[in-house]
Amino acid sequence: QVQLVESGGGLVQPGGSLRLSCAASGLNFAYYAVGWFRQVPGKEREGVACISSSYGRTYYADSVRGRFSISRDNAKSVMYLQMNNLTREDTAVYYCAADLSSYVCPRLPAADYWGQGTQVTVSS
Repeated sequence: QVQLVESGGGLVQPGGSLRLSCAASGLNFAYYAVGWFRQVPGKEREGVACISSSYGRTYYADSVRGRFSISRDNAKSVMYLQMNNLTREDTAVYYCAADLSSYVCPRLPAADYWGQGTQVTVSS
């Protein structure tokens, strides 16, 4: 059974940092493009950052480029999202996804696997 489990969310003040983790099991993680998406109530899920299965190619949404950094450890089957200089606009539920059929970013919404999400709240 494939599982993607996010962790690391929480409450942080504006300007603060968080690191999200996505632990994968039940799949050959190294072969999958993986990424982070986020969603706020009443809005569509949006891509935040993605990383390819090979060569480490990355994608960042304009709103997070320069503040967020995505990485992966294939030996541990874990993906990370380092989030710095957080703003209130970053408040959302963050989901990780894995997709065998994509090169850099998992397909939205049709990625092969999704995690359950972790809440990130940026507030003073």
